Amino acid sequence: MKKLLAILLVTVMVFAVVACNSAPAETGKVTKDNIKVGFIFLHDENSTYDLNFINAAKAMKEELGLRDDQIILKTNIPESNDCYEAAADLADQGCSIIFADSFGHESYMIQAAKEFPDVQFCHATGTMAHTEKLSNYHNAFASIYEGRYLAGVAAGLKLNEMIDAGKFTADEAKIGYVGAFTYAEVISGYTSFFLGVRSICPTVTMEVQFTGSWYDETAEREAANVLIQDGCKLISQHADSMGAPTACETAGIPNVSYNGSTEAACPNTFIVSSRIDWTPYFVYATNAVLEGKTIEADWVGTIGTNSVLLTSVNEKAAAPGTQAKIDEVKAQLVAGTLHVFDASTFTVNGEKLSSYLADVDTDEAYQGDTEVISDGYFHESVYRSAPCFDLRIDGITLLNEKY
Repeated sequence: MKKLLAILLVTVMVFAVVACNSAPAETGKVTKDNIKVGFIFLHDENSTYDLNFINAAKAMKEELGLRDDQIILKTNIPESNDCYEAAADLADQGCSIIFADSFGHESYMIQAAKEFPDVQFCHATGTMAHTEKLSNYHNAFASIYEGRYLAGVAAGLKLNEMIDAGKFTADEAKIGYVGAFTYAEVISGYTSFFLGVRSICPTVTMEVQFTGSWYDETAEREAANVLIQDGCKLISQHADSMGAPTACETAGIPNVSYNGSTEAACPNTFIVSSRIDWTPYFVYATNAVLEGKTIEADWVGTIGTNSVLLTSVNEKAAAPGTQAKIDEVKAQLVAGTLHVFDASTFTVNGEKLSSYLADVDTDEAYQGDTEVISDGYFHESVYRSAPCFDLRIDGITLLNEKY
């Protein structure tokens, strides 16, 4: 009997060893059937910015054929320790990759990345991945300055139409811009829009009113009204509510919005809108996890890869020929024969620039550390994914800079 038991014990141990030697290759493997993807959004669907991200998350789910229960969305997560707690909770729920969508989420995402090294953390609009050098922390952005430039072309055509119609003179061609903060991302955005306008209407000037918030409908509406009362003939924005577009519709002032069409609510004044489509990035990063590949520390989508999109032109409000001109200029951007921040097209304090040190490796003093002008233009989103264009060019007046 003892001999029989010994034989049985040895047999069981052999099978256990075989099982142990064969199982690890599959244990813990992330597959299309078991992957979970987490998302952290600053606001919810009421914010055009966050809605754009939410729609991209859903599009990614459809493109990859994932189930609803494999996508976990957390909305209204402020830029505070709440973000870390949301990221940690998503990791605890089994998410293999987690995305966050707001600039101020970054330090909390980095904190979570250090605590959960087996989870990939991807942060949109951030600046620190290339200096933190964590294998599981990544930044992403897109060349939205190209989209804003094209939207500016549409705005310039509208200004010229109004000038030709005698509504105001060329030297009265002043436009307004509602901005959230005085960050490089916002400066890059309003400057690229302005340069697009000026490429069509060379006499244009612009005023910028800041709100100190990414999403504050009342403040954005009030900012737009300040600009309108100050004589601005057209308004654009880098803010996330319907405040500015509805103010324009009420006043009958042409508007170029952001992150999606506002035509349904503003049929008489909406011209066009630019936005980043985050679907390509979400698909790329999630596939990288599934395939065991490395995610870039700084990923940049472009207008050529359909990461930067424009809505359909509202023919009711836009100048004739707007879509054709957008298509023409877009082709030049894609071909590389036109650069948004061509240094010959702007001055700073009356001087053209041939050199500039930008704050690419972000520090508290915002000290310039990287040469970004070469070949005659400012190389935006080349040395990191997030914008670093922070020049105050001539022709643009900032009405308040406290933010």
